Amino acid sequence: MNLCLRSLVVVVAAAGLLSLPWFCSLFTGLGVLVVWIGSWKNLHIALHTIRRDLSCLLVIVRVKLSIHSHHRRRHTVPSLFARTAKLHPNKPALIYETTGEVWSFRELQERCHAVAHWALAQGWAEGDVVALLMESRPLVVALWLGLAMVGVEAAFINHNLRRDPLLHCISTSRARAIVFGAEMTEALSEVSGSLQLCTAFFISGEEKQTQKLCRLKAQNLDARLDQLPRHRPVYKLKKEFNDRLFYIYTSGTTGMPKAAIVVHSRYFRIAAFGFHAFGLQHDDIVYNFLPLYHSAGTIMGVGQCLLFGLTVVIRRKFSASRFWDDCVKYNCTVIQYIGEICRYLLAQPVTSSETRHRVRLAVGNGLRASVWDKFVQRFKIKRVGEFYGATECNCSLINIDGKVGACGFSSRILPTFYPVRLVRVQEDQKELLRDSQGLCIPCLPALHVSVGEPGMLVGRINPSDPLRRFDGYRDPAATNQKIAYNVFEKGDAVYVSGDVLVMDEYGYMYFKDRSGDTFRWRGENVSTTEVEGVLSGLLGHTDVAVYGVSVPGVEGSAGMAALAHTGGRMDLDAFLSAVQQALPSYARPVFLRLMPSVDTTGTFKIQKMRLQKEGYKPNATSDRIYFLNSRAESYELVTEELCKAIDEGKVSL
Repeated sequence: MNLCLRSLVVVVAAAGLLSLPWFCSLFTGLGVLVVWIGSWKNLHIALHTIRRDLSCLLVIVRVKLSIHSHHRRRHTVPSLFARTAKLHPNKPALIYETTGEVWSFRELQERCHAVAHWALAQGWAEGDVVALLMESRPLVVALWLGLAMVGVEAAFINHNLRRDPLLHCISTSRARAIVFGAEMTEALSEVSGSLQLCTAFFISGEEKQTQKLCRLKAQNLDARLDQLPRHRPVYKLKKEFNDRLFYIYTSGTTGMPKAAIVVHSRYFRIAAFGFHAFGLQHDDIVYNFLPLYHSAGTIMGVGQCLLFGLTVVIRRKFSASRFWDDCVKYNCTVIQYIGEICRYLLAQPVTSSETRHRVRLAVGNGLRASVWDKFVQRFKIKRVGEFYGATECNCSLINIDGKVGACGFSSRILPTFYPVRLVRVQEDQKELLRDSQGLCIPCLPALHVSVGEPGMLVGRINPSDPLRRFDGYRDPAATNQKIAYNVFEKGDAVYVSGDVLVMDEYGYMYFKDRSGDTFRWRGENVSTTEVEGVLSGLLGHTDVAVYGVSVPGVEGSAGMAALAHTGGRMDLDAFLSAVQQALPSYARPVFLRLMPSVDTTGTFKIQKMRLQKEGYKPNATSDRIYFLNSRAESYELVTEELCKAIDEGKVSL
């Protein structure tokens, strides 16, 4: 007993020295554990989950201690990268699959220095923003990291966007300049006339469209960077670990993409959790085909290179047929994925390279339970590191022990240490339900996920805790929309994820639905209101309802658009051609429904619940329903035979 008491005194003293309030949460959690284990059932749950929970607890403590140390020493991502580069300057940092280029850590650092010199020469100050609009390549990393060395913030623009959404993202970033790839010349020229006259344009890559470039008055960045010094500029960065690093756009419930704020500590936190939770090693080689405008690609992927010294292979675009050949060629040991990618790979013919690779770990999100076992067995993957998260959220989850189908867990025995919860929602509107005291109602765990109570995932906000802070968006109004108050107790505040999950009795969580005005398709969040606006404009401002529908065996929700069309023949070929010009591929409706009128409320809001339930089944309505045949590039009428083929996976979506 005396030994236990002495141990407790030592830990309490350590907590006092570190002055970390989260130690209190740990002791509170341990106290709750002692009280909670009061039945055989709870003891069974504790024994079943104790190893998982303690493993995650060690990761959380390790990451928190690192964050505390970096904050105290006023580190930033550039300064942490400088330490990494110093350890092994000649080791390959980035490999560009498209050209075969290999950048060592020294070369990457030198290119970052050139970018920093360029930014200073432009007269930009800390807090200024530069928009990046280009496909994935190593230069993207050098640009944002070099800009960060002198406090300039990059805004990552989705290179699939066109016209109004593209203009919105660039305009709301309030960028002083735009750096774009030559492949984006046409897209940028379409919106350049609506941008501020003071915006400077810089191009990277082979220039082909001379006339449009002249109109943009774009300067050649590649030639400029080649002339600049490669040594570290004489500049003292004022920013610290909790200051802004860059912006990543994410689709929200209000329609247009929002610029999520990523601070230096958040970048470190996301990358560090991936490294420690999933057993990454310093000599790993990561295969990263995900777009670098996504946090998965530029933080979870590239972050392993910058912060932990791993080599990262960057691929410009995903190729299912070349995937395993690339992994063999570059000796990759880690791959990144999104759920749909795993399905695409399983659909490929069997090749010798799919088992000759050295890949031991797959890290990503959205791997369906129905695909999970097939994926790991066919491709001989030893471990899957599934996680849930969003660029801006404070309620990320990790599946640390490879539970099939789970996107993470919430500890049943230490619930206060990482306060992430599921609360009841009104299914049709996804509004938080409250009790008689005005507080939210927690969801109860179930013996099996299939009978679990669906709930909104929320995370308690604590600005002083690096894991619980919510940095929000560049637009304060958008930030306020994601915060709910008086959730667990009076006066508290939580981040509302907008995602509905279910939890089993062991605390494992399973993704169920993305609420609000978005759905997820091909790894992208699709804004229904954004697509509705585009389609309505193409059709002369007619009523349009856009929603996601489930297709058997397919990850995410396929886009479906109900169009108000009163008689006459609709030129679907012309419509598709216009849609292809106005929307990125993942946002184009897979199904169309032509109906006399679209259901609206008394306040003229589009109602989608009935349409969503009826889906694309031709026998559910007398309306004509069409399917986008991607190979024929045309919409064709959905018959009973075609519907059956889609349901059985015989038709490519």
